[in-house]
Amino acid sequence: MANNTVSASSPVSLGSSSIGKLLVKYSLPAIVASLATSLYNIVDSIFIGRGVGPMAISGLAITFPLMNLVIAFCTLIAVGGATVSSIFLGQKNIRRATDVVNNVMLLCVIHAVVFGGLTLIFLDDILLFFGATAETIPYAREFMRVILYGTPFGYVFIGLNNLMRATGYPEKAMVSALLSVGVNIVLAPIFIFVFDWGIAGAAWATVAGQFSAFLWVLRHFLSKKSYVHFEPRDNYLSPSLLKRIYSIGLSPFLMNCCACLVVVFLNKALLSSAGDMGNIAVGAYGIINRTTMFFVMIVFGVTQGMQPILGFNFGAGNWDRVKSTLYKGFWIGTAITAIGSALTEIMPDVVSSMFTTDENMIEIARIGFRIYFISYTLVGGQIVIQNYFQSIGKPKLSIFLSLTRQLIFLLPLLWILPEYWGVDGVWASMAGSDILAFVLAFMTMIVTTRRYNKRFSTLKHA
Repeated sequence: MANNTVSASSPVSLGSSSIGKLLVKYSLPAIVASLATSLYNIVDSIFIGRGVGPMAISGLAITFPLMNLVIAFCTLIAVGGATVSSIFLGQKNIRRATDVVNNVMLLCVIHAVVFGGLTLIFLDDILLFFGATAETIPYAREFMRVILYGTPFGYVFIGLNNLMRATGYPEKAMVSALLSVGVNIVLAPIFIFVFDWGIAGAAWATVAGQFSAFLWVLRHFLSKKSYVHFEPRDNYLSPSLLKRIYSIGLSPFLMNCCACLVVVFLNKALLSSAGDMGNIAVGAYGIINRTTMFFVMIVFGVTQGMQPILGFNFGAGNWDRVKSTLYKGFWIGTAITAIGSALTEIMPDVVSSMFTTDENMIEIARIGFRIYFISYTLVGGQIVIQNYFQSIGKPKLSIFLSLTRQLIFLLPLLWILPEYWGVDGVWASMAGSDILAFVLAFMTMIVTTRRYNKRFSTLKHA
């Protein structure tokens, strides 16, 4: 039986404490964890670029779409489960929140085994479809095989870590992420440089880090002291619960699937536009992608901290607190990507030189940074708005906004602009889609906020 007594770690303060303090409490640990993950991705790429070579960087870039798919099938459960559990807690339904934990654990294992197994069988065909060449596929294959072996541990870690944050333990969720990154960063140079395992060494370090964090989060949810924890009951794979988890998790799932498709089209556009320098251009995009994700991951940290606050208060009918959280998060997210835009416009070569010594790759990346990051300031606000709809249980709007940025706006531009401007047109397509997606997201936020103002005002005076 779940513990119904409010403890010191109870998330009920989400409905009463000041929004500013709650954002610091929940977002700061998530930002630290996201920042650590981003730093790991950058450091890992630096190890690969410096320790294995420029073609390894290009091979790693080829794996990005497949990595997005790996993440997609995990976040489908992790984000959906975290949001549903937050809403249940806002409704003071601890028993159903416990059911969510039980089901998320089982679903993560099922997804990892099915997706990881099928992908291993068809790995070469998938990588070739994603743009691998004879020069890059050995690196991409070697890296992804190891990552796929570790998906069961990685999926459970990510799924339960999202639930840990949503059920009132943001600091512990931060520790688990830092544990994963710390083990990773320590082992990567040893595996790459000392053991001479090449790019596979970086992958094994990633799996080792995820396994360490997996043990940490599992221990938390096995403990009866945790506010919400595993309970031996038969309410597994409940159709109504699965529907809620999947419907809300569908937004980040589609977002990552779209990211997968986008990277495939970007890689192919770069290979086509750059001619003999195609593999180098793909590597330059890999550097740009790692840099953009550094700042985007920090924004994701903000949205992860916002999620339990938004979900709890929306479930409890506290609309003014929902609005306050949204507006504060919007400006924080925008400020983060504005900093990223300024830094990369001022010193693109400094960033590129951390990853590679190849002058051609640095030159292509320099132009890419200068063009793409013109509109990058807007990305943070767009991400916050998209995740806001996801957090209040409105997946259709979140999915729509995700599709516009990564698919509906970008692909037509990617089809047109490179025909006239070559590789520069690829970077311009990314910038243009961000501008259009931000305008649409902002307008959607304004319109829906006005509707909710009327709805909750009516309920308050009823």
